[in-house]
Amino acid sequence: MDHLWSPWRMSYVQSLKDEEGCVFCSLLALPDGPQNLVVHRGRRNFAILNRFPYTSGHMMIVPFEHHSTLGELDSDTRSEMMEMTTRSIEVLGSEYHPHGFNVGINIGEAAGAGITEHIHMHVVPRWSGDTNFMSSLGNTRVMPETLEDSYLRIKKTWEGET
Repeated sequence: MDHLWSPWRMSYVQSLKDEEGCVFCSLLALPDGPQNLVVHRGRRNFAILNRFPYTSGHMMIVPFEHHSTLGELDSDTRSEMMEMTTRSIEVLGSEYHPHGFNVGINIGEAAGAGITEHIHMHVVPRWSGDTNFMSSLGNTRVMPETLEDSYLRIKKTWEGET
């Protein structure tokens, strides 16, 4: 797991937490766009691109409320999380044509959560044979497009402008 959470990445996330409070809460204060990567805001959750994606299109569904566990969220927030997760899969499927998806929540540091204090759901498109040897051997990720390009593609499809 060390290759996924490099010291640089963790120090970057920690610096955001130290300077601005919660990373997710801080991003909500910005207008939606490539600067904060928020693709969609619902009533109780928002969809955002992961700034450190495992693959192109790696998204997260994040509640507006700052809680660390699912049990702290009300049932309407949890329901909307699942509806937005479903919409994310539809949008990513339409735009990227992956062979499958990883969908999940890392609760707690031991489970791999990089941001433990604000729960969020990951939606990761996957392709057959997509294991990235650069991550395994070089502690580096190779992405076929910029985050800004991913943002524009996904935002357009989410809003039905295809």
